[in-house]
Amino acid sequence: MSETPEGRSGATRESTPEGRSGATRESTPEGRSGATRESTPEGRSGATRESIPPDPTNWVCPLPLRETTRIVMGHGGGGILSEELIENLFLPAFGTAGGVSRDSAVLPNPGGRIALTTDSYVVNPLFFPGGNIGDLAVNGTINDLACSGAQPLALTAGFILEEGLEVELLGAIAQSMGRAAADAGVGIVTGDTKVVGKGGADGLFVTTAGVGVVPDGVRIGPEQARPGDHVIVSGNVGEHGVAIMSVREGIDFGTTVTTDSAPLHRLVAAMLAAVGDPNVVHALRDPTRGGLVAATVEIARAAGVGVELDERAIPVPETVASACGFLGLDPLQVANEGKMVAFVDPAHSQAVLEAMRSRPEGAGAVVIGRAVDAHPGMVVVRTAFGTTRVVERELGEQLPRIC
Repeated sequence: MSETPEGRSGATRESTPEGRSGATRESTPEGRSGATRESTPEGRSGATRESIPPDPTNWVCPLPLRETTRIVMGHGGGGILSEELIENLFLPAFGTAGGVSRDSAVLPNPGGRIALTTDSYVVNPLFFPGGNIGDLAVNGTINDLACSGAQPLALTAGFILEEGLEVELLGAIAQSMGRAAADAGVGIVTGDTKVVGKGGADGLFVTTAGVGVVPDGVRIGPEQARPGDHVIVSGNVGEHGVAIMSVREGIDFGTTVTTDSAPLHRLVAAMLAAVGDPNVVHALRDPTRGGLVAATVEIARAAGVGVELDERAIPVPETVASACGFLGLDPLQVANEGKMVAFVDPAHSQAVLEAMRSRPEGAGAVVIGRAVDAHPGMVVVRTAFGTTRVVERELGEQLPRIC
């Protein structure tokens, strides 16, 4: 090695005139290494970060205020706010049919076969002529049970709430659910609540489940339909879908079209009691999404029968027909929430029809077609001109988010 004038080794380093090594580092005038950092004039490192003064306006308080008119994240946290929401909003609306508040309800065993259903509701808007998402959820769940011939025993309700939802609006929906359940003679016995951030739920979503009891000897199902059956619908079709669209799109059809949402379990009970044998009613379906077409196509395919419908006999109100004509929709594929389609033994269809008409929810019941041996799994409609056309379910939805 060689010695520098200052007496330090220069074998691997080269000293600068100031006597500091420059082999791997270059010092700044202030005497600090600049190999990986560059100091700012204030003496702070600027190599990987730049200091930003704190902005108190962006701070968020983790403990929401107790006195609030809107849903906050804490309402879904399982703490005091959750408890207050249950005790002060849901329990007064739903009652205590499930007994002491707990994670599950204990129900009596009434005997017979149990029917179980579940459904979710994302309707937009939350309120519409004649109803809202709350009573719609109760009635829809009861009707799904009724399609098996079951009488409802209990319901559950789960809520996904969006942060910022008005508590008053949630209370109105809960109250309508409680009234609808009470009117139907069934309790909402347990439930759950979750809160998601702003923009995560479009207000609120509701998920329900229903438990019911099928009377002994009743065997109702889409696969039970058979050739010769008369096809009966309990009343006007298309009203619910048009009610939703009139509000959502702000369209004035000259008159208010209201939803047909209603519980149908009492109507079904009357149908099954019309004659001595309840199994003269072979299949039941509530024509919700996809309307009358979807309901009849599903039964035709499940039973392996063809279906012929008489277009002139199908009760489509003039307001619905006009609205569908304006919107380019087929009224036979528009949703209903308070109607029942039944496939009935032709020898007893008149008795069943009279039983349906004795109930307010079935006052407009009519025979609209029959099941046939031909074209199994297909539904054809005979038009007013005497021609026929094959109808099929839509690939998607004519009207999204109608329930």
